[in-house]
Amino acid sequence: MEALRAQLSKELDKPTEQLDQQSRALFDQFMLAMADGKLRAAYCVDGQWQADTLVKRAILLGFRLGRLTLPEPAGPLHFSDKDTMMPPRQPYLERNLRVVPGGTSIRPGSYVGRNVTLMPPAFINVGAYVDDDTMIDSHALVGSCAQVGKRCHISAAAQLGGVLEPIGQVPVVIEDDVFVGGNCGVYEGTIVRAGAVLAAGTILTRGTIVYDLVNDCQYAARDGKPLEIPAAAVLVPGSRAAKSPFAREHGLQLYAPLIVKYRDQRTNASTTLEEALR
Repeated sequence: MEALRAQLSKELDKPTEQLDQQSRALFDQFMLAMADGKLRAAYCVDGQWQADTLVKRAILLGFRLGRLTLPEPAGPLHFSDKDTMMPPRQPYLERNLRVVPGGTSIRPGSYVGRNVTLMPPAFINVGAYVDDDTMIDSHALVGSCAQVGKRCHISAAAQLGGVLEPIGQVPVVIEDDVFVGGNCGVYEGTIVRAGAVLAAGTILTRGTIVYDLVNDCQYAARDGKPLEIPAAAVLVPGSRAAKSPFAREHGLQLYAPLIVKYRDQRTNASTTLEEALR
C-alpha cells in the first residue's frame, strides 16, 4: 500500500489537464484497495480517530478524472454518473453479504465487511467503511467516508452524515457494538464510542450539547475536536428551557439529547439482533 500511496500523492497535485490514462489506472487500483478494506478514510490510533487526508483527496481525484456516462438501466431505473464511480460487483458470497432486493446502493470505494446485512433501500456512499456483522436497515444512509464498526445496528431511516470535505476533518465514526435507533441523525464528524445506544430520533451535530444525567456533566465539540459520545452511553432525545425573557414567557424549549444511563444487561437484551435474521 505504501507504493500505491506514494504514486497517488504525485497524481493528486497534477492539474486536471495533465491527468491521463496512467492516472486513471492508478485511481482504479486505489478504489479496489478501498473496496477491499486495505485503505480507509479514517483510522484509530491509541483511541484517537484521524482522517487519512490522502485517501480523501484521492476520492475527489475520481471526480476530476471521470466523465459523465449512462450505464445500462437496471430494470425501469436509469442512472448517470461519473464513469470512475460506477458500482462494482460486490463479493457477496465470499463475504456472506446479504443485500435484500429493493433498491440498495453500494457506491465504489466503500468497504462492506463479512456477514453484513443491508435492507432496502439502504445507501452506502463512496469511501464509507462498514465492518463485519453489522446491519444497515431500510432507508438508512451511511455517508461518504463514514466509519461503522462491527456488530452495529443502524436502524431504519437513520442518517450517518459523511465528511469528504474539509479534507482534514474526521468523518462520522460509529464504533463497535453501537445501536443507532430509527430516524437518528449523526452528522459533522461526531464520534459515537463503542457500545453506545442512541434512542430513536436522537440527533447529534457539531453544535449539539449532550447532558449526562448520570455523571452531571456535558459533552460538546470544543477546540477543533468533534462531539464524542462516551462508550456504553444510552442517549434519548430531551429538551432544556430556553433562557431569553421571550422564551420564558412562551415556555419555549431547546433540543437537548440526554444520557440517562450507561449500558446494562437490560439494554443489551433490548438491542440484540435476532440471529435468525442473519
